[in-house]
Amino acid sequence: MASSVNPTVRRRRLGQELRRLRELKGMTAEEVAERLLVSQSKISRLENGRRSISQRDVRDLCGVYEVEDHRIVDSLMQMAKDSRQQGWWHSFGDIPYSVYIGLETDAASLRVYDPQVVPGLLQTRPYAESLIAGALPETAAADIDKRVQVRLKRQERISVPDNPLRLWTVLDESALRRAVGNRSLMREQLEHLVEQSQLPHVTVQVIPFEMGAHPGLNGQYAILEFPDAADSSVVYIEGVTSDLYLEKANDVQKYSVMYEHLRAQALNVEQSRQFIADIAKEYAR
Repeated sequence: MASSVNPTVRRRRLGQELRRLRELKGMTAEEVAERLLVSQSKISRLENGRRSISQRDVRDLCGVYEVEDHRIVDSLMQMAKDSRQQGWWHSFGDIPYSVYIGLETDAASLRVYDPQVVPGLLQTRPYAESLIAGALPETAAADIDKRVQVRLKRQERISVPDNPLRLWTVLDESALRRAVGNRSLMREQLEHLVEQSQLPHVTVQVIPFEMGAHPGLNGQYAILEFPDAADSSVVYIEGVTSDLYLEKANDVQKYSVMYEHLRAQALNVEQSRQFIADIAKEYAR
């Protein structure tokens, strides 16, 4: 599913290299912005990979940083060109979380904690339809269908035979108890969750209510890790109007440690699978 050129990842790598060149030059983002007569926020967006980077931007920045090696300039220019290509998700039109999809498409592993719902990569179509319609009540039916189609396309990452995404999910019991749609739909969803948890690259654990307070009470988050060592891990926190991406090593470390505590407090894999299966039977009554 992942193409040879992922524009989101190219932007991140290019942004990291531009930041490195600026720091080697001993310049602040504000100083660079003043030299180029642009806003400081533009320089920041270019460096964090959230903004498309033109070849002209790269040329101007290399000029400011006095990069004399033409091979480096040419390489950065090519990365800028690649970063402006379209990923598979662009064929669906404007998607609010397209940056995340780009990262997920190229990730080697994904650790997810969700206290409220079954994560998107493990949802059935009926569950996804009911969930999106309920969460976004003012959304048109066509837009709901588009979001569902994108979600199902994303799921190919865990079903491809070669190099599938390594997925680790920790769920709160409330995600299993929250009746999205009707009881039959929930039974089907939980049975699907049990089935998916048996894949060798998918791990599902549950934190039951009886565990009480735990580190995940602050809310949902995901940690993405990439096959290339040059790509730093990312903590993704979904928001209503905007999302948060944390890439600083200290932030990623804190969330990773918190995830280890969640895994330790959750039921083990076999216990979790049985726990989900038992709740699925309750929906069948």
